Amino acid sequence: MALTREAVVGAAVGILREFGLADLSMRRLARDLNVQVGALYWHVSNKQELLVEVAAELLSSPALTAGTAARPPAAAATWRGDILHLGSSLHTLLLPVPDSAEVVQVARVLAPERLAPLTRMTETFTAAGLTPERAASAQSLVVNHVLGAVAEAQNRADFEITGSATDYRWALERALDGLLPPVAHDAGNGRAAGE
Repeated sequence: MALTREAVVGAAVGILREFGLADLSMRRLARDLNVQVGALYWHVSNKQELLVEVAAELLSSPALTAGTAARPPAAAATWRGDILHLGSSLHTLLLPVPDSAEVVQVARVLAPERLAPLTRMTETFTAAGLTPERAASAQSLVVNHVLGAVAEAQNRADFEITGSATDYRWALERALDGLLPPVAHDAGNGRAAGE
């Protein structure tokens, strides 16, 4: 069987899922694929590129990749719902994968364009009326919050710390209260328009 980029990335994701980032070395990856280390470099130029591809693969879940169309100005509740859905889905997908928050953080620095769901979040903030610069900052705030919550929960589990973890969803909702335009409420039932 020929070695492919997809096989390299898939094996790397498998190592990360099972053992964490400390075991995700090029040497370990080559051993698991039963190839020489040099063979990996035909498919990824270095470990940084590999981590970007691993992050992109982790974020390729349908829960994160479903399209979000541009919303009309009256759809503030929908923008909020889209961002809450992306943040919650990101949290749910990364939580069981050791060190996944760190891998996504590295990829955000090296090749943010490879992380389509995060680009979509920025686009949603822009559609909600934020300038492109503010939309990028808002996305960074939300994503840093979610990744921090994932890392905290994983650390608590690693050290067997009991007790309640941070309520990342509540904090995310409060952040969105300040980032997005106010949601108009239907006076008849107290619900946000569009809900």
